[in-house]
Amino acid sequence: MFSKDEAAQLRKDFWTSFGKSFPRKWLLYNTKVKGFSFKFVADRKKAMVCLDLENPDELVNMLYYDQLLSLKTLMETDIPEVIFDNEYELESGKLIHRIYVPFEGKFSVYNKNTWRDCYEFYVETMPKFELFYYEYEDVIKNI
Repeated sequence: MFSKDEAAQLRKDFWTSFGKSFPRKWLLYNTKVKGFSFKFVADRKKAMVCLDLENPDELVNMLYYDQLLSLKTLMETDIPEVIFDNEYELESGKLIHRIYVPFEGKFSVYNKNTWRDCYEFYVETMPKFELFYYEYEDVIKNI
């Protein structure tokens, strides 16, 4: 086990190393849609690339989620492993709408031997999400 400070340093090192190894400007929060963001997730047991819907107005979240569901077949063509979760529970207990692709390999943010494969997964998967967003941005925003 790691101390709290060691664990925090490993998490910081993970993200710093990713940024240095794969320098690129990602879309992430720059969608210009409130509560509509792309994320890289890494914790002690899993990694994933996500599209999270977290607008403070739940009705708006549902409208965006429904809009994305209408595009599900198209998204699955580009990202066949994508998972749509209407009620994804965050560690905090908060429920959000999440569309994501999990990293299927062994991974822990605390095991440096697993980092490289995760980075490659991120670099392969996030551009698919971004491309999909750019291609269907007008449809997605039309709620």
